[in-house]
Amino acid sequence: RRDLVASVTASGQVRPNIKVDVASDVAGRIVRLAVKEGDLVTRGQFLMQIDPRNLASAVQSGEAGQQAARSQLEQQRLAIVTARENLNLSREELKRQEELWAQQLTTKQALDQARNLVTVREAELRQREQDIRTQEQRIRQEGASLNQAQYNLSRARIESPIDGIVSRRNIEEGETVVVGTMNNAGTVLLTIADMSIIEAEVEVDETDVPTVRLGQVAKVTIDALPGREFTGKVTEIGNSPIQATTGAQASSAGQSATNFKVTIQLDQTIDEVRPGFTCSAEIETAKRAQVTAVPITTAAR
Repeated sequence: RRDLVASVTASGQVRPNIKVDVASDVAGRIVRLAVKEGDLVTRGQFLMQIDPRNLASAVQSGEAGQQAARSQLEQQRLAIVTARENLNLSREELKRQEELWAQQLTTKQALDQARNLVTVREAELRQREQDIRTQEQRIRQEGASLNQAQYNLSRARIESPIDGIVSRRNIEEGETVVVGTMNNAGTVLLTIADMSIIEAEVEVDETDVPTVRLGQVAKVTIDALPGREFTGKVTEIGNSPIQATTGAQASSAGQSATNFKVTIQLDQTIDEVRPGFTCSAEIETAKRAQVTAVPITTAAR
């Protein structure tokens, strides 16, 4: 009698549960680099500094532009006070002309001039009011530009977004950072991996995938750590087959085996492990305890 276990074997690589590619939102030259590959970092720790001089100049320009816009607004507010006083004087003059016209003591030309002057003063007042509304919009626009410039300046100092280990560093001090666009992925400066939770990402053949279930126990061995075995559980099963990555693979996809990605989360942390280590996994798909094992003999023909 013995325990009968059915299992699925697969190979793959060790992956961190969380991996962050650190890029930059602003372009510029790296003037200070504080970490190297293999360094342990914590959330908020300083990583590198991009030359902030151009960004600081943009902030100063934005502050000056906003200050000038506010000064112009004050001038327009004084102008609207003058326009209102001129309108009041024009209306009083029109009232006097109308009283004199009623007594036949003024000319029709003087009365028309007084009426036209009131119309002109009213138009000037409306123009001044519109100028103030436009200037207020301009101040808000200048404020938005200043906020963007200040944000860009703050992004010149790059800090770690997570706790982890610097698994890759793609840039050196003095090199220039390229910002990503629609057609350009930009410069990936660092890769930070959180190795507090380790996963084994293995490729399982299509014939074995139907027997794999979430939560099944797996035994994982890592080639770089011989003689040691680690336990884990299945946490993710791919619904789509792993796609070929090259043209040659794509052309022969019909003849090659079809595999599915299965993720196994290890139960313990391993200080020596690094992302990308090759590993093998044995997933326990079924188990029967203490069954009778009967030897089979094959009769010779």
